[in-house]
Amino acid sequence: MTGVPLDQLKETPGARPGETREVRIKRLGMRSMRRGIKEMDIILHRYATDRLAAMTDDELDLYEALLGENDQDLYQWVSGQQEPPEHLSDLIQHIIGHTAMR
Repeated sequence: MTGVPLDQLKETPGARPGETREVRIKRLGMRSMRRGIKEMDIILHRYATDRLAAMTDDELDLYEALLGENDQDLYQWVSGQQEPPEHLSDLIQHIIGHTAMR
């Protein structure tokens, strides 16, 4: 994966048995827009729509791990109210940059 110990993650990311890359990207896209907090639905859905298809499998694993995080925490990280965990910091910065460009 990305060198992040699995015990630091809320869930174990990865393709489901028999899941194609295309189906995985669709699944992650749906998870991105059905978060619970409308702001995170919008931010992550736009990011997923623009970026998931170009991600490597390792990047998809990290993104899936991010989706396992609590919405309130994600919003605070993306809005700069709190520092994200180190293993998600680069991805959060990429999402912030993507959001700023829209």
